Amino acid sequence: MRKKLLAKNTIASLLAQITVLVCGFILPRFFLQYFGSEVNGLVNSITQFLGVISFLEFGVGAVVQSSLYKPLAEDDKQQISEVMVSANKFFRRLAHIFLVYVLLLIIAYPLIANHNFGYLYTTTLIVAISISSFAQYYFGIVNSLLLNADQRGYIQYNAQTITVLLNTLVCATMIKFGGSVQIVKLTTSLIYLIRPLALRVYVNQKYKIDWEIQYDEEPIKQKWNGVAQHVAAVVLDGTDTIVLTLFSTLSNVSIYSVYFMVIKGVKTLFLSMTNGIQSLLGELWARQNLEELHKTFEWAEWCIHTGTTYVFSCTTALIVPFVQVYTVGINDTNYIQPFFAILLTLANALHCLRLPYNIMVLAAGHYKQTQRNYIVAVILNITISILAVKHFGLIGVAVGTVIAMGYQTIWLAIYDSKHFINWPIWKVAKQFFVDFITTLLLLLVVAQVDMEVSNYLEWSVLAVKVALFAGTLAVIVNMLFYRQKMVFLLGKMCRKIKCINGKV
Repeated sequence: MRKKLLAKNTIASLLAQITVLVCGFILPRFFLQYFGSEVNGLVNSITQFLGVISFLEFGVGAVVQSSLYKPLAEDDKQQISEVMVSANKFFRRLAHIFLVYVLLLIIAYPLIANHNFGYLYTTTLIVAISISSFAQYYFGIVNSLLLNADQRGYIQYNAQTITVLLNTLVCATMIKFGGSVQIVKLTTSLIYLIRPLALRVYVNQKYKIDWEIQYDEEPIKQKWNGVAQHVAAVVLDGTDTIVLTLFSTLSNVSIYSVYFMVIKGVKTLFLSMTNGIQSLLGELWARQNLEELHKTFEWAEWCIHTGTTYVFSCTTALIVPFVQVYTVGINDTNYIQPFFAILLTLANALHCLRLPYNIMVLAAGHYKQTQRNYIVAVILNITISILAVKHFGLIGVAVGTVIAMGYQTIWLAIYDSKHFINWPIWKVAKQFFVDFITTLLLLLVVAQVDMEVSNYLEWSVLAVKVALFAGTLAVIVNMLFYRQKMVFLLGKMCRKIKCINGKV
């Protein structure tokens, strides 16, 4: 049963993420083509400002989900109801705060944002975009958390796939036939209301939650754990757009959103392949099985580093040619920004490189001990971005993110080496050196290749070439520095291929 649920969740999650990724490229292209870069920048700016309210979640969602594992396993309906009611109260308060925030945004945003649109135009757009966010906090999140905790996330993933496809089809049609940006975004919000409503109906039928239950003791323990980590994640995804809105232009916001759309898609797909590592490391740490922990972490660190280096080296080489094709015919601003593309890709690669160290911190529950690191990273990101954006624009905000992520990654790697893994720091330094050499060699090779493309077919052929170059270089470099791991991995792959051929 567990394997069946795992397979369902994995397939549904991957399908949902691929759908979001593909549709996430389609609609922004329509916005650029029919509404222009300034409107596209305005939509992305408002979306990020509305996303700031997620600061107030404080990572409570993760703690709620953790609090549901035990009562679900024991089929303790009373405890499940208590956790759900407590969580529902929290998110309903957040929904009320969100309403106040939207009202403040309606008043303040047109005054502080650097754009040329009228007050009514901007405020109606804010209202249209905010509806789905309100519904999510009011009665959507707690049901999603329950389904995830009960290994039934595939239900919400399938609902997400359907609504994303429906939204893309309807909105693209409306844009093509002259619908206003406000009506299009309002339609998106109404379509996205379907998912939380459907989940609420399913949860009420399946789990029989007693929404009127009373409790004396707070059922969600350690509700405020993980605050710093949550804030750092929100800042990484949202600060740059907000800084550009306040101190630069909406055209720059539009440029940033196009590049970030590509990188976020790559990063999301990559991170989806690392699910399950945290729970495994957490179990080994709880049992204090340090020998097995060291072996598992060493493999996890090498695999994540090698995968990140490969994926983001390819992204660095291919992102500007892709944007060139994606924005063909959009001439109201210059979307070809190679240095900015390199910096933004590096910042998000560092975010992935820190993953094994951050996973270990979460698995061991060292929230308080590492909180300062996350706070410093947030301050660095915001401060440097604000100071640099006036003189360097897009490059300035990217530099702020690179420095913040670089600091956080190195700090966490050192912390893990001292407190969990207990091996010399040169082993970590060696891994980063291998990452650097692999990336540098690929970029030197790619510099000799003609990267000019004029359509998606030419870009796809170029992507295959770059992927093969990157794969070959990754194997060669890792054979030199991590021969044992590389031989083991290649041997395992060959055995699987032989097994598949044998069955065929």
